[in-house]
Amino acid sequence: MTIKDLARLSGYSLGTVSRVLNNQPNVSEKARETIMAIVNEAGFELNTNAKNLKQQKSTSIAVIIKGRNNEMFADMVEHIQTLTEAHGYPLLLNYIDEDENEVRCALQLCREKKPLGILFLGGVSENFEADFSSIGIPCVLLTNSAAHLGFENLSSVATDDAAAAYCAVSHLIAQGHEKIAVIGGDVEKSEISRLRHKGCVRAFAEEPHAAMTAYESTRFSFRGGYEAMNRVLEDGGKAVTAVFTMADVLAIGAIRCICDHGMRVPEDISVVGFDGLTVGQYYTPKLTTIRQQTKQIAETGLRLLLDAMEGEAPQHVIVPFALSVLESVRKL
Repeated sequence: MTIKDLARLSGYSLGTVSRVLNNQPNVSEKARETIMAIVNEAGFELNTNAKNLKQQKSTSIAVIIKGRNNEMFADMVEHIQTLTEAHGYPLLLNYIDEDENEVRCALQLCREKKPLGILFLGGVSENFEADFSSIGIPCVLLTNSAAHLGFENLSSVATDDAAAAYCAVSHLIAQGHEKIAVIGGDVEKSEISRLRHKGCVRAFAEEPHAAMTAYESTRFSFRGGYEAMNRVLEDGGKAVTAVFTMADVLAIGAIRCICDHGMRVPEDISVVGFDGLTVGQYYTPKLTTIRQQTKQIAETGLRLLLDAMEGEAPQHVIVPFALSVLESVRKL
């Protein structure tokens, strides 16, 4: 008899059966009694070596992190690690490039490591639409909504990116800025960039006296922000009075570039970021930004995954954001 047989006969998930066999917490007394009754009746015995092998391959949770230099994801991974340790699950961390296909990576993980569930940190709808149907284990997509995809084993936790970007650009316009550059990712490859760009377009459409003077596409990194801002300034962008960047790392890179061109923030150019990284509060000037609730996203995502591993239906949660107004924007 295998653990899969126990799961089938008891009606409980593999995760629940594994926790009972390994005498771990977070299992109801009813589940423990039911599973152990089947074990005793069938004369099932655990082999220590087999048990250790099974733990490596079928009691872990995988995390696929899209983007190797994403500071916000780094904060979330640290929190997820603490939470999964408390629940007794080993964690498989997998960093991929922001242009790689996260779903194909997940398919390979399922074949090789056989995790109980997967947390995706970042993703693209087209990748899920093309390949996710081949994945049979519970999954949760963090920072992007999967509600429109309709998969029975895929939940999601996200910020309303379009609304948040609209809020950021509207704030700049309300401060009197009319020539605003935007720095973000490739809208063809990055769903988050596409949604945030959509929010920007909406804000400019509602205020015809303001305009997006440039949209610079780059990678989400300090260097990417610096190089994109440099292109803005070299292309006659000195008339720009403000910049909205789709990540705090882009904002910090852009500010460094502005300073290297002999200008000041916010006296010459105002800058708004997105994410709410802690470093922004200690930068000079302190960064005005869209603050995402990263801790809440991580906690909610793991809870939804554990629920799904127990057979719960998928859920799609939108976590609120807030505009944190600090020192990097001035009123004209």
